[in-house]
Amino acid sequence: MPEPPPHRFRLRVYFEDTDAGGVVYHAAYLRFAERARTEWLRDLGFAHSQLMAREGLIFVVKRLAIDYLRPARLDESLTVETRLAGLRRASVTVAQTVQREDATVAALEVVLACVRLATGRPEAMPEELRGLIRARTGV
Repeated sequence: MPEPPPHRFRLRVYFEDTDAGGVVYHAAYLRFAERARTEWLRDLGFAHSQLMAREGLIFVVKRLAIDYLRPARLDESLTVETRLAGLRRASVTVAQTVQREDATVAALEVVLACVRLATGRPEAMPEELRGLIRARTGV
């Protein structure tokens, strides 16, 4: 069975995303990736606000690895691609790439833990959410 296409989130590099030389500052990639993951979850049919209000749960970054491969610059159009890399009872791992046209600018692997807001402790994801992730990603 072919791998499903990645979720794509387009963005523009603004001045606030860059250093004094007009190159995207390293921490800006984390914001780009966070926005893309939020939209990925929303497009799956389960927004963060819904997870918080209805379930009392949030996703927190447990581990993050990033490789900076090429500089991105002011005013460039970028696309963050998000793919499921792993799904466990209380965590999800995503692989994300930041693309400029046909070149990969940065590559990230992010492990997100599902955590109960009231206690700060890990907890299993709702089965409804796990089912949506499985259905949309072919897992």
